[in-house]
Amino acid sequence: MATSVSSTQSVTQTATQQLLTSLGAGSGVDMAGLATSLAQAQFAAKKDRLTTQSEKLDAQISAASTLKSAISNLATSLSSRVRTGDLSSQPQLANSAVATATLSGTTIAKGSYSLEVTKLATSQTLASESFGSPTSPAGAGKLTISFGTVSGTSFNTTSGTTPLEIDVTDGQTLTDVANMINAKNAGITAYVSNTTDGAKLVLKGSTGAASAFKIDATNVTGDLGDLAANPATAAPERLITTAGDANFKLDGLAITSATNKVVDAIPGVELNLTGTNTNVPTTVTFSDPSSSITSAMTDLTEALNEIVTQLNTLTDAKTGELARDSGALALRRTMQGLTSKIIMPNAAEGIPRSMADLGLSIQKDGTFTLDTARLTATLKNNPQEAAAMFTNGLYGVDATISEISRNMSSISTDTKSYGATLGNSIAAMTAQKTKNTESLTTLSEKQELLRTQLVARFSASDSQVGASKSTLSFLKNQIAAWNGTSNS
Repeated sequence: MATSVSSTQSVTQTATQQLLTSLGAGSGVDMAGLATSLAQAQFAAKKDRLTTQSEKLDAQISAASTLKSAISNLATSLSSRVRTGDLSSQPQLANSAVATATLSGTTIAKGSYSLEVTKLATSQTLASESFGSPTSPAGAGKLTISFGTVSGTSFNTTSGTTPLEIDVTDGQTLTDVANMINAKNAGITAYVSNTTDGAKLVLKGSTGAASAFKIDATNVTGDLGDLAANPATAAPERLITTAGDANFKLDGLAITSATNKVVDAIPGVELNLTGTNTNVPTTVTFSDPSSSITSAMTDLTEALNEIVTQLNTLTDAKTGELARDSGALALRRTMQGLTSKIIMPNAAEGIPRSMADLGLSIQKDGTFTLDTARLTATLKNNPQEAAAMFTNGLYGVDATISEISRNMSSISTDTKSYGATLGNSIAAMTAQKTKNTESLTTLSEKQELLRTQLVARFSASDSQVGASKSTLSFLKNQIAAWNGTSNS
């Protein structure tokens, strides 16, 4: 029993000694706290520097993103406004049942025109003899579809065209034949119609007199011959519609077209013929967008000033978050050159070509004002040319603002050579912030490793100090005991 008690006391004393040592009981110093403080001090300066850099990068990324979004939102809003068509001189027809008209964008549309449509362009439609159902066997042999024109009772194949050849085998159905014709993608559309007389293979071509076609069947077995047809001699129940050109008069001059979509018969206008008005001409005129353009330029000037005001604040040499940012500085240079930029490079001398011609002027602080007198003069002297600056296309106000937005949002694929855009600035700053975060993580790991190492070292030292103190205390007590014995 005594041995057991002695053993328990020994274990308890050892555990107590370990606890006291870990708490700095040997030396009286908080070794764990000291190790933590020393480790923190070792890396504090570097961590503070990285943290400060990251906070600055956050502010810069936010500022650059705000500018990029502002430009992007302006471009989107302007494009939406242009697409409504009220900023350009749009074609209008007195009789909307005859045709619809849109700007083709190939030239400046202006003037007034007379339009009389006597015939719409049509496509040839041929139907086969009747079959029992779409799944009825079509027979076997070869179908050859040739393209040409119809003249009286003659079909004239157009030289240089390649006939379609469809090989039909036993067991294939009407639906199979239709699918094989469609797979050729040669301007012929085929389908099977369930009529009151039975299933018929129907073939439709493109519009225009030159798009007629005939079907020949050779090496025939079964009912394949019932698919053959010549539009020049076909019965009415087989020739549903004939191929023909559109016929119309523009300002009294006769014009034909293979399609009902007519581009630039009226310069700068695409007509889509939808009906006839024989002997009752209608008029094509163009709307006056002057008031809408004035309103749009007023709104654009205000929007640009909001961006420039932000830009001036952010690029201020002393206080700006983006004072030295290449992307923001590039945007400022772009804004400063906006009024003089030629946005209609194809315009002749003396014709409105720049934003300045639309009244936009720049002040010393980089903000803009709208010279309404100059804008009014431009709209009065060159109304169609001014309107052309507000169309969708390669050039003009919309294209210019959209180009600025695209450029500022672009990001280089080579991250080692970022260009001067807001997109590249954001990418570069984000990459640097990521690098800082990784460095902070590495420093934290090194700090913890150092703390662990210091705790181990201090713990060993503290144990030695504790042992020395115990020895010194024993000697002092022994000497005191000896002195006490001598005195007695």
